[in-house]
Amino acid sequence: MDLARETSDTGRFVRQPNWFTTRIEEGGEHPPEPGRYRIYASYACPWAHRSLIVRELLGLQDVVGVTIVDPIRDERGWRIPGGDPVTGAEFLSELYLATDPGFEGRYTVPCVWDAKAGVLVTNDYPQITLTLETAFAPWHAEGAPDLYPVALRAEIDELNDRIFHGLNNGVYRAGFATSQEAYEEAVTDVFDTLGALERRLADRPYLHGDALTESDVRLYPTLARFDAVYHSHFKCSVRRLTDHPALWAYARRLYAIPAFRDTTDFDHIKRHYFVTQRNINPTGIVPRGPEIDWTAP
Repeated sequence: MDLARETSDTGRFVRQPNWFTTRIEEGGEHPPEPGRYRIYASYACPWAHRSLIVRELLGLQDVVGVTIVDPIRDERGWRIPGGDPVTGAEFLSELYLATDPGFEGRYTVPCVWDAKAGVLVTNDYPQITLTLETAFAPWHAEGAPDLYPVALRAEIDELNDRIFHGLNNGVYRAGFATSQEAYEEAVTDVFDTLGALERRLADRPYLHGDALTESDVRLYPTLARFDAVYHSHFKCSVRRLTDHPALWAYARRLYAIPAFRDTTDFDHIKRHYFVTQRNINPTGIVPRGPEIDWTAP
């Protein structure tokens, strides 16, 4: 995993921008339609995990297709086991280059393919879940949660921004830092953010009160990977998730919901990080443990 393009002169990890950012929206070039779009995702990737959770929570399984890539990525990018049933591609990179032959960045998941237009529409992961929650609202299952209620959107957006910078991306800034200063800065942000979330969840079941929202979807994938990967692999070892009583109870509360539990694959998660990221783990050895009971009350 060559991160030279995403490492600053001071050793800080600077994530590449999303390359394809066209919106799926009514009246646009790519309007929402059942059966037209397919998400390419990995159970290992936290950004893709969000899309899988939302798709199931909203009952969009028969509206928006999914292709799951192999958790082990090499220089050719994400492999599609058995070939993609829609495009025939063997690697996700083929879809990137078919859409933009000049693309030179990392081939990332999640991304969305428009089968009618024959192009990748977006790999803008923050927007993909919002699109499922808004543009695809006419196809939501009866009784599906409103994850992005209009009255809370400003509050949700503000908290999402803090969660992203301090925690979702903060663990990567710590893990991929190449200087002590950059690491210290990032790991401090990680545990300051965890502390703030611990206090927030002390008196409420979810981040914005009694109902699930987009903020919970964005936080959960990082929590699910924290003790299994980030604590050791990314050197976020000040405390574990299980050392935060409110956050640990909250994480198990989410895991008990089928859309969260059924899209959480700890085998894919551990094999991806420890085998793929040889810049951090040169031997590629996947550690045993930790032994954590996510089904505990």
